[in-house]
Amino acid sequence: MRIIPFFIFGVITAALIIILNSTLITPAPLGKLLNPQSGIWQNAEPIDYNYSANLTFPQLQGKVNVYFDERLVPHVFAENENDAFFVQGYLHAKFRLWQMEFQTHAAAGRISELIGKNEKVLDFDRSMRRLGMVYAAENSLKEVEKDSPTLAACNNYTAGVNAYIESLNESTLPLEYKLMGYYPEKWTNLKTALFLKYMSFDLAGGENDFEYTNAKSVFSSADFNKIYPEIMDSLDPIVPKGTPFSKPGIDLKIPSTADSLYFDKKDSTTIEEQKPNPNNGSNNWAVSGSKTKSGYPILCNDPHLGLNLPSLWYEMQITTPTYNAYGATFPGAPAIIIGFNDSCAFGFTNAMRDVRDYYEIKFKDDSRKEYWFNNEWEKTTFRIEKIKIKNQPDYFDTVAYTTIGPLMYDKSYSGGRNTNNKYYAVRWKAHDPSNELKMFMLLDKAKNYNDYLEAIKYLHTPGQNCIFASKSGDIAIWDQGEFPAKWKRQGDFVMPGTDSSYFWQGMIPQNENPHLVNPERGFVSSANQLPVDSSYPYYLGGHYPPYRAMEINRRLSAMNNITPEDMMKLQTDVYNIFGEMALPVLIKNMEVLKLSNEELKYFDMLKTWNFKNDIDSKGATLFVLTWDSLENKVFDDEFLKTNLQLMMPYESTLLNNILKDSSFKFLDDINTPQKETLADDVTAAFKQAVIVAKNLDSNNTLEWGKYKDTKILHLARLNAFSRLHLPIGGGTNTINAANNQHGPSWRMVVSLTPQTQAYGVYPGGQSGNPGSRFYDDFVDTWVQGKYYSLWIMKPADVKDERVKWRMSFGNG
Repeated sequence: MRIIPFFIFGVITAALIIILNSTLITPAPLGKLLNPQSGIWQNAEPIDYNYSANLTFPQLQGKVNVYFDERLVPHVFAENENDAFFVQGYLHAKFRLWQMEFQTHAAAGRISELIGKNEKVLDFDRSMRRLGMVYAAENSLKEVEKDSPTLAACNNYTAGVNAYIESLNESTLPLEYKLMGYYPEKWTNLKTALFLKYMSFDLAGGENDFEYTNAKSVFSSADFNKIYPEIMDSLDPIVPKGTPFSKPGIDLKIPSTADSLYFDKKDSTTIEEQKPNPNNGSNNWAVSGSKTKSGYPILCNDPHLGLNLPSLWYEMQITTPTYNAYGATFPGAPAIIIGFNDSCAFGFTNAMRDVRDYYEIKFKDDSRKEYWFNNEWEKTTFRIEKIKIKNQPDYFDTVAYTTIGPLMYDKSYSGGRNTNNKYYAVRWKAHDPSNELKMFMLLDKAKNYNDYLEAIKYLHTPGQNCIFASKSGDIAIWDQGEFPAKWKRQGDFVMPGTDSSYFWQGMIPQNENPHLVNPERGFVSSANQLPVDSSYPYYLGGHYPPYRAMEINRRLSAMNNITPEDMMKLQTDVYNIFGEMALPVLIKNMEVLKLSNEELKYFDMLKTWNFKNDIDSKGATLFVLTWDSLENKVFDDEFLKTNLQLMMPYESTLLNNILKDSSFKFLDDINTPQKETLADDVTAAFKQAVIVAKNLDSNNTLEWGKYKDTKILHLARLNAFSRLHLPIGGGTNTINAANNQHGPSWRMVVSLTPQTQAYGVYPGGQSGNPGSRFYDDFVDTWVQGKYYSLWIMKPADVKDERVKWRMSFGNG
């Protein structure tokens, strides 16, 4: 009988061995994960963890001391610049390695080799390969290699990253590597270039070519221009209206075939593209000393990007014999990106330009070896993309390259889409050689306006509104990038690719980029709005939300004796100027007699809304529900009559149209015999909104903060490592643009007094380790609209009580 329990014990033991060494339950073997010596337990950082260390690396030329303050912000003091970049790479890797590598894997289209078989992931990887992300990074790296200082920065940064990677063992691997069952690769300069190209995709990868092409085949030219206007009426541009512009340096020639082959051609496709978040934007402004209490300029910046953990940013100070800079850095790249030095401050918002266009290609046959261009057959080049898939055979994708660029869509790449047997190549400005890193390196050292102007000339893609202020009193903003000089509506639709007549005819000369320097009004600002009015000689394309800029300019115009505290309040302001403009239209056109008693209750809630997107505001939620419902009521009848993918008009389009024309054509429902009016649509939309509001109310989620439900998700979408249901106000049309998974990713206020006063916060923490108390310790401060005082440490401060840990680096 003793054999039976022995047999049962043996079976259980065998089962445990199989389970603990298999990947059926988790991507990594469960036994490895639970190993007390090297598993996930080792990533639980003690609250009194000591970050101090004495480190030696033969790559260093001198000594570097790093002092960590109570927030784990490193203050780096290096004897030379190259060593500073080495240590920056080491620190980025120590605290953010998995994030760095995961983002560059995404940029390169390599997520399948981490995740395994997944059609959506494979489609994403193919889209990155076909967009030419690695190709673009390779071109940029060639440009970097031509510039000795930038190349040295990259080489030393990469060496620092790899020095940390080489120190890792099974126990010290970042948690995500253990959970996902893989190991880090060596870092390369190409990975740094890839990371920067990923930012180009995020900020300059948007376009609506296919959606507009479809709309052109559905709507008349007059209707198309009403719902997709070239320029919006509610315009408060970066360069004030009425500013004269010089004669353009490029005389643009519209192709002779434009009417027949471009504007009037009825064409369509059902392609659905991988696109960056359309809300990627930001706020920045600088006020001159004439408007501040101190008499010195104040510069403010809050870039609006995806909210993730670990955070996109890593805060640090870098001091060398040639400069002292503080600010937000990108884990994955050297230099301070947004910040300040001893002389000036600098920041960015997205320029929103359309620098990605599609061309239809005519191939000789399905082999795609030759394509018709300028009256002859041109040879195609091919790039064989080998996509590794975890635990699966490799997937091969052959991408054709033309003189225009890579073939994004063809018969072999559909991803469930229908290309109508056509071929589309993409021309993307980010493919061109450029060295944006040099701009950041020069800005870190800039001492005056001329230094800033020289630095930003290296910014090609993504185009940005580069803001500047100095202790000498200058303020400035340039809408900077290497932007294609386009004729009216060029690139809005898919263009013919059989000759060069539809190509970009050059880049706008840098001195013709919109800019504003020391204006009489005492401030410069941008919030992704149009940089200029309609008198500017080039077509801009893109999308430019107007409302945050209108409110910022209105507020700054009225302010004097400004303090940093005033600027912090403005950055976190939740007033909705769009609501201020739109709500009166809703109230005026509401047919109150048609509302039930319950609907009247919600109407009272709507009409008494104070235009603030406060956390506990039910009126803010009801306004959004009503306006969204109105947009659907106005446009659905026309848009749903086709199966083609169309882009809904922007909310500013509907508001502008009904403000100037209460009988706007699209108000009528084409599916009914009667002619609907604005009052009909507003009332019907509100009734529909109330149905949703009642359900939210019953679930206690009608308050704006709960409805919006802001969250900061882990990059791998692991909820346990995310921060969910954050009680924060704001939203799309408020200065505090905190949305569901998108918002102010770094808030910074810099007062350029003789002793710089600076404040900042980002929604995350300095450590990328979910097991560390520094992983997300800034989040609550960010949610509350509070800031940290940014300590600009001096060499004499080594015994300051704010210094909690010290790392010393030497060469032996």
